[in-house]
Amino acid sequence: MAGDHLFIDYYNILQVRPRCDAKTLESAYHELLKLHHPDHTGNADTIEFNRVVEAYKVLRSSDRRIEYDRLHAEHRPEDWSEPGDNEPDRMAALDDAEDHARILMYLYRKRRENAQDAGVVGYYIQQILNCSDETFEFHKWYLKEKGFILVTEHGTLAITIEGIDHVISLSRREKAERLLLTQSRP
Repeated sequence: MAGDHLFIDYYNILQVRPRCDAKTLESAYHELLKLHHPDHTGNADTIEFNRVVEAYKVLRSSDRRIEYDRLHAEHRPEDWSEPGDNEPDRMAALDDAEDHARILMYLYRKRRENAQDAGVVGYYIQQILNCSDETFEFHKWYLKEKGFILVTEHGTLAITIEGIDHVISLSRREKAERLLLTQSRP
């Protein structure tokens, strides 16, 4: 592990939160390895590849992770605040909103490709999101309660009319924001 004089934020390198579970940590590790692998044309980055490997070596070991977490909490206490500390976890909410939009856009495309059989096995969506079972269950629950998705008779997930309307609304808003940005540039 790095010495006290030079703190390295391994969680930041792996792009995960300090309280993430082992499955999330491993998924992030494998995705970043693929992205930065020296054999990968276009995005090959040996230095970043080695940083990802070093970070994972420390965080995958429960003993080393406990030791590192103490050091991390000293250097980045804001990353360790509890959502119940009267400070909502805004980043988690923003991440969830992005994941919900990704799920809906994916299901929207599937519905457009095959309107009569638009169901998608949840496992595939979870793999795209690269999230834990608990997080995916939360996303499914939320989108079903909002009426944006449904579970088909085959147990797959499909977008509803309300979900399609929501995707269209988001697309219009993004287009308007891009237009405003381009108009505000000199």
